Amino acid sequence: MSRRNSVSRSSESSSCFATLATSQSYVCSGAVSFVSQWQEIEGTLPGNWSDARLEITISDEGDCTRAAALLGPANPGRSGKLIRFFASRRGVGVGPEAVRRLLALLDAEGIEGTLELVGTDETEPTPEIARPTLAAEWDAALETLPDDWSDIYAEVELTSTDHLERAALLLSPLNPARHGEKPALRFRVARRFGYGASAGMTRRSLERLDEAGIPGELHVLRVLSDSKPVGTQGPVWYVGGKAV
Repeated sequence: MSRRNSVSRSSESSSCFATLATSQSYVCSGAVSFVSQWQEIEGTLPGNWSDARLEITISDEGDCTRAAALLGPANPGRSGKLIRFFASRRGVGVGPEAVRRLLALLDAEGIEGTLELVGTDETEPTPEIARPTLAAEWDAALETLPDDWSDIYAEVELTSTDHLERAALLLSPLNPARHGEKPALRFRVARRFGYGASAGMTRRSLERLDEAGIPGELHVLRVLSDSKPVGTQGPVWYVGGKAV
C-alpha cells in the first residue's frame, strides 16, 4: 500500500493553535486535509479582512514541485518545503473560494502538509457620508428656480431598486412613474394650476421618504416659467417620444 493511501486524515486527530509573537499566526497541523485547514483558518479571520498571507509546509519534499504547480494560479513562492501565497478579497491574490479549490487539488493527490496564516490586512471602514434629506434638496432646488416658475418635471433617483415599491407608495400623491431602467420615479409639480402636485404636497411626500429611511437624490429635469395654458390644463413635455 502506498504512503498516500495508508494515511486516513479523517480518523487521525489534529490540532490548530494561535501563536502570538511579533505578529499573529494561526497554524493547523497536517493531520487534516488542506481544505479543512483553510476552513478553520478562514473562520478566525476578521470580518473586514482584505488579504491573508498563507504558508504551506509540505511534509514530503518530493511533493513540493507538484504542490507548487497545482497552486500555480495563486502565483506562489517556494523555498524548500515552504510555499507562500496570498488570499485576497480584492487586488493581488486569489479569492477565498479559489483558495479552497486549489487546496482541494492538493488533497486529491494525497499531498500532506501544514497550512499556516502568517498575516492579514484589514480594510479601513468606509466613512459615512452625511447626505441632505430629500425634503432639504427640494427646498434647495426651489431656491435656484426663477421667481415665476410654473411647472416642474422632477425625479427622485433611489439608491436601489429594493426601495421602488415602497417609495412609489409614499409618493403616490405625486402620481410618480418609472422611466427607463434606473431606480427612479418621476413626477410633475404645478405651482398654481394644471397637471402636477403642488409644491407643498411634493415636500410632504419627500419627507415621507426621509422618515422611512429611503435614500435617494432629487433632480429637477425640466422647468417652465409663467406658463398660461389656453384650452388645456397645462403644458406637456415629450420625453422619449411620450407625453409626460
